[in-house]
Amino acid sequence: MSGAAYTVAVLAGGAATRLDGRDKGLAPLGARPLIERVLAAPGLRRAPEDPAPPLLIVANRNLEVYARYAETIRDALPGHRGPLAGIAAALAACRTDWLLSVPVDCPLPPPDLAARLLAAAPGATIRVAHDGVRRQPLFALYARVLAASAAAAASEQRGVHAWQDAVGAVEVDFADRRVHFENLNTPSDFAAFRERLAPHA
Repeated sequence: MSGAAYTVAVLAGGAATRLDGRDKGLAPLGARPLIERVLAAPGLRRAPEDPAPPLLIVANRNLEVYARYAETIRDALPGHRGPLAGIAAALAACRTDWLLSVPVDCPLPPPDLAARLLAAAPGATIRVAHDGVRRQPLFALYARVLAASAAAAASEQRGVHAWQDAVGAVEVDFADRRVHFENLNTPSDFAAFRERLAPHA
């Protein structure tokens, strides 16, 4: 399973209400927009020497801007229906057997995210990261065969966590990587991260 082909989907369709409604993925973080930092994260590759996997960006606005970085699609449902709508859209568009999802607001996902999820729990159709305190439901690996299930759950406005449980998600231990799940939601979050980034920008 660790050698299976997979696609990475970056979930960038949120309303960003705590960021004054600005498109979070295009907000600057140092010299680059946040989406660039996420797409360049080492953890999206199985191993450093591997070629980059196919990429999808799921967004609800500024699609023409996101399309400069990777194939870009809309949520499966109109409006901001939550991340499950984005996961459903990505699974429907995925052309590999597996889909790895990450949120656009996490600039430093675990460096072994793909490798650890791909290697875990043979036979499970969903493997989802757990940071030692709680599940991180947007950092997950899905079998493409779940596309119809995700679409149905999204249409019923179910939450990602509840749907994952319903289809037998297996949690994968990332307690040693907890700091890598830090996400940026507010202007102060961005400012604090920029301050830490400054010596290395």
